[in-house]
Amino acid sequence: MYRSLADAIRDAEARGTTLSAVALEAEAKDQGRPIAEIRDALRRALVVMRGAVERGLVGDLRSASELVGGDAAKMRTGPAGPLAGTPFRDVLARALAVQEVNAAMGVIVAAPTAGGAGVLPAVLTGLAAAQGIDDDKVIDALATAGLIGAVVAERASLSGAEGGCQAETGAAAGMAAGAAVEMLGGSPRQVGHATALAQQGTLGLVCDPLGGLVELPCVFRNATGAAIAMAAIEMAMAGIEFAIPADEVIDTMGEIGASMDVRYRETAGGGLAATPTGRRLARERLYELKRSGG
Repeated sequence: MYRSLADAIRDAEARGTTLSAVALEAEAKDQGRPIAEIRDALRRALVVMRGAVERGLVGDLRSASELVGGDAAKMRTGPAGPLAGTPFRDVLARALAVQEVNAAMGVIVAAPTAGGAGVLPAVLTGLAAAQGIDDDKVIDALATAGLIGAVVAERASLSGAEGGCQAETGAAAGMAAGAAVEMLGGSPRQVGHATALAQQGTLGLVCDPLGGLVELPCVFRNATGAAIAMAAIEMAMAGIEFAIPADEVIDTMGEIGASMDVRYRETAGGGLAATPTGRRLARERLYELKRSGG
């Protein structure tokens, strides 16, 4: 698999093809199996993603701590805001839905991690539904997302414990933005700009889960990540180019993560987890979990 998004873009442009095509070929070569098998695996992942979205939108799930649950349904059916009925609001609801399923110990696809798993399925399935895009194109988009995620993993990190939430939700936003741009007919170069535009907007994002649980603010941060991805998609599709290449944005994320205080890397020792309310909620919920044997 590629270690540089720029290299993948150059290969795709030289051959007049898409990033998903070069990604699938590289993955087939690395794994020693046919592209058709890899696409079948991505199709199964898409089924799980859609299932998580649908399950979360029902609105009856609660996490064991009861810190989160039911908000995806509110976003889908609650009082109309200025964005009611738009694909943007639907994407936000889908991102919340997947993360509520995760918090309730349901089945999701880690994309790239459980903590950031709501962004990619929300953006891809939401835009596919809004634009009438068929599953084959969504599967291609997942291949592109995988390529972007692999580059992030090689050049920086996908771990909140290592790089903060910029390495989880931030990476997911970059993956979703780039993948969606290809799905919507954008060029490989536009995919690169979308990735850069999304990830530059999440640089320095800390990982500060209350009580160490992947619930607050994780669930809501996925909706924020999806919103950032949508902004990046709009900018890239409009022809806006980011001056710093995606690879260098990713490298910067890695440098920031390496220098980040340990309190802001999934330890629940800083950020929102260390606020008076955050500490109180963590104490109360963890106490209740222990009492209930959870």
